Amino acid sequence: MAGQLKNPKKQFQLNPNWAQLREQLKSNDFQKQLSKPSETEKPNSILGKRKSRSSDDAGDARSNPLIPTSSDSSVTDVIAMDCEMVGVSSVGNRSALGRVTLVNQWGNVIYDEYVRPVERVVDFRTKISGIRPQHLKKAKDFRVVQKEVAELIKGRILVGHALRNDFKALLLGHQKQDIRDTSGYQHFLREGRSRSLRNLATEVLGVEIQNGEHCPIEDARAAMMLYLKHRKEWEKSIKDFARLKEKQKKRKPKKKNRSMRRPASE
Repeated sequence: MAGQLKNPKKQFQLNPNWAQLREQLKSNDFQKQLSKPSETEKPNSILGKRKSRSSDDAGDARSNPLIPTSSDSSVTDVIAMDCEMVGVSSVGNRSALGRVTLVNQWGNVIYDEYVRPVERVVDFRTKISGIRPQHLKKAKDFRVVQKEVAELIKGRILVGHALRNDFKALLLGHQKQDIRDTSGYQHFLREGRSRSLRNLATEVLGVEIQNGEHCPIEDARAAMMLYLKHRKEWEKSIKDFARLKEKQKKRKPKKKNRSMRRPASE
């Protein structure tokens, strides 16, 4: 035992097989094989998949017309409005404003407020409105919202669907020549009858909305896109109608003058 400890070199002499393996490690070809990743372990494979997924998502975003293509959140000359209602009165069958949203021409939100009605809310109509009790706890007073909305829409083209209901809830009016209501536009009617915004969004824009709780931002954007899609012919029809009314006004005084002359000739 002692002899073995005195001569450690003899005990740990390099094995010929290990020496041969060390020589192989030094060779360039073997080093390249070690440094080269295997086909099943490509370092960029995961990143590549992410890029592919993100590009697909971007494609989906581009294909959805309700996603704004601009970050411009200014108040444009054309704005779209949508309101959500809650139920008031003893049985909650009367509608009151619970939320109002305005978007600009690009679909970006320029105003979005929950509203505390003057009367006590009996039915939040959450399944459709998406409004819950907590939303109205710190909501703005109705009269404040009414004034702010009136200032924003004044002198501007207002787009929406069945806007008469929104005006009724807001207790506001608007210049008739500046209203663009997708529920009454002739091109969107079917057999003379108006269609739902959801139906128009599916057929004209190719997007699904109002699957469950309504989103006023989404609905306002849908109305805006419907208008922009037919803006040229829509505006032309309004101008043609205005010209026709002007002609009719000019003709009316002549008819009155003729009727006044007849008794004199007799």
